[in-house]
Amino acid sequence: MVFDPLAPPFDREGFIDWYRKQTEWTAGHSYDDAAITTPALRAWFMEMISQYPPMNGPYAPDDTDNLRLTDYSIGKSIIYAAFAWSEADSAFRTMFNLAQKHRVGFFDVSSDEGGVWLPDAAAGLSLVHGGGMKPGSLQ
Repeated sequence: MVFDPLAPPFDREGFIDWYRKQTEWTAGHSYDDAAITTPALRAWFMEMISQYPPMNGPYAPDDTDNLRLTDYSIGKSIIYAAFAWSEADSAFRTMFNLAQKHRVGFFDVSSDEGGVWLPDAAAGLSLVHGGGMKPGSLQ
């Protein structure tokens, strides 16, 4: 998941509570249109879908056999992406690298440690809590 770095609480417990509320998907808007999210998340999404096209929504392709089709759920301050397991490693790297580029937060939802990264002063992402794969191993 990528998110607006200013939206969640900074501490682990507050972040996890915020995440759970976001993923109840009860905001009353469509979750497949990037028009409702922040400019930075929208820019991340538009670049991400060039490699991992969405299953639904206005940018969904006609090719439904593409193994890279991704189920995106777009909220006002988050974008949750579910990939085919065969694409997991490549998608993780792409998602993380584009999060750095577009200066959005990254939450490794699939990891047991659930690492949360935020943009840092060096134009990268820094792990702020949780654990999992380290950014240097994604190159």
